[in-house]
Amino acid sequence: MRLFFLATLSSLILLLTQSCSEKLPYLGQKEYNPDTKDSVEHQVQEFAFINQDNEIITQEYLDNKVTVVSFFFTSCPSICPIMTDQLKRLQKITDVMYDIQILTHTVDPERDSVERLAAYIKKKNIDTKNWNFVTGNKQMIYESGVFNYMLAAQEDVLAPGGFLHSDQFVLIDKNRHVRGAYDGTSESEVNKLIKDLKILFNEYN
Repeated sequence: MRLFFLATLSSLILLLTQSCSEKLPYLGQKEYNPDTKDSVEHQVQEFAFINQDNEIITQEYLDNKVTVVSFFFTSCPSICPIMTDQLKRLQKITDVMYDIQILTHTVDPERDSVERLAAYIKKKNIDTKNWNFVTGNKQMIYESGVFNYMLAAQEDVLAPGGFLHSDQFVLIDKNRHVRGAYDGTSESEVNKLIKDLKILFNEYN
């Protein structure tokens, strides 16, 4: 019994050590910093959009917070409802575990006004205490998808609903670095995101 206890304890210590020492990768190409003349990790750059409460949301929203980013549109007939449900599940599970926030962009800003986003939130019974839906300039949204998060976001007449957008949830750290991407339609992938949140928060602790 003593040997079994010691073996179990050793395994637990090893697991905790591995979990604490493991780090998530940095995604995206490194960028040149003219001030330091060094290559630095890709970082989300400036943006300005409007949320469901008619408030301006900028890149400062990401500072010093861990954020999960996604793209959708309210009239989406395919993957968006699944992604929204997965984000609601993520929000509920992490509520007492991690201090995170969610940022969801519409790829159909011409129809998805502030009022329409607010109506969608009410219809889906979404808790917005740490979740913002944003709309704004169409080209800026598309460029932000590609250049900030490396996600497809564009009009496409052949796509369901007339818009093409990624199914990925992107994990952004407190310094606006991209640290992970996960299939937002897959429960197992979202579970992996939740596990990776623990790894990321261990970096800060």
